[in-house]
Amino acid sequence: KDPQVWRPVEAHCLALGPKFRFFHVDKLSGFKAGALNYALERTDPVASVVGVIDADYIVTPDWLSALVPYFERPEVGFVQAPQDHHDWRGNAFKEMINWEYAGFFNIGMIQRNEHNSIIQHGTMTLIRRSALQEVDRWGEWCICEDAELGLRLFEAGYQSVYVNRRFGYGLTPDSFTNYKKQRFRWAYGAVQIMKRHWREMLPWGNSHLTGAQRYHFVAGWMPWFADAAGLIFSIAAVVWTIGVLALPRYFEFPLTLFLIPTIGAFIIKVLQFLWLYKARVDCTLGQRIGAGVAGLALTFTVGQAMLYGLFTSKLPFLRTPKHENQPAVVKVFAMAWEETLLFILLWLSALSVWTVFGIDDPEAKLWAVVMMAQSLPCAAAMVTAAVNVLGGLKLGKIASPGALPAPAGE
Repeated sequence: KDPQVWRPVEAHCLALGPKFRFFHVDKLSGFKAGALNYALERTDPVASVVGVIDADYIVTPDWLSALVPYFERPEVGFVQAPQDHHDWRGNAFKEMINWEYAGFFNIGMIQRNEHNSIIQHGTMTLIRRSALQEVDRWGEWCICEDAELGLRLFEAGYQSVYVNRRFGYGLTPDSFTNYKKQRFRWAYGAVQIMKRHWREMLPWGNSHLTGAQRYHFVAGWMPWFADAAGLIFSIAAVVWTIGVLALPRYFEFPLTLFLIPTIGAFIIKVLQFLWLYKARVDCTLGQRIGAGVAGLALTFTVGQAMLYGLFTSKLPFLRTPKHENQPAVVKVFAMAWEETLLFILLWLSALSVWTVFGIDDPEAKLWAVVMMAQSLPCAAAMVTAAVNVLGGLKLGKIASPGALPAPAGE
């Protein structure tokens, strides 16, 4: 809204010549989808391929020449290249989240591409214009308009192409708060998509989706629902422990069978970062651990977003803590206060069980261990927030700060 920000951009576009056009709109509904549809209406009618990049991206000159030829196949609806970042070098927090992102593009997207089931994301993507118009453009009701559009293109019978080569580099979130907000939006948007398209996911539906496409979309959302279940379980564990301590006649320790999913989900997350990352992501052990901690730190946020999405239709307002001039401890707590509170409650519950029932009681010991395991995502959030505040740390051997990696095939 600030003219001092957008008027220089307008002047620069004028200086670049008639191939560059600038639009400024005071009020525009429909989130990013509204802006994309506004631009599409003003796109040259001759254009047959629409490219989308985020405003912070630096794009290599061969992006279009390398990927547009895939549209010679009429069944291709969109072509996707990975996201990547150039501002993480020399900053431990950004390094952690950069490699956390890399796992999705080097593991998940490659696997999904084998079955024509990739997620379209909102940058470094090329879309066939006729296909875009056939499915009625971007959905202005959804805050994850990119993934929702990709699903509709699959439903319309189009194919995708994923080229695992970096053609563009953008900026990582600069704070743990913004990192959480971004993931909250992605998870909330996933629930929006699920609620709109659940019929197409049914095995007996009339959609053009293949069985593999249904599987990958549903399987991709399941870990986030597991995070929601884990959040509910953590809160319930604290409440149940109070019942066991205060009213032992009416409350008993849960059966071991109910505790297995909690431990199992945690083990799966650890194995993903230790095994799959080692096989598929070209980073050091320290960077793998950092990525794992960053991913684990989002557990509470993702679980919260999934629950909000299930029971609401309007994205909640997320407050940005204003503590830049406060001591480091205050800033860390401000960015992870919910996780810190839950961590304290879980540990107080575990220690109380051990104190009252003794460490020789196998049921009490197991229940306490489970609550400690449930606290690990909260601890990861506290560590990630602390790394963000402290900064300046290094997780592995890296290039000089600010250097843009040369494009390379993978």
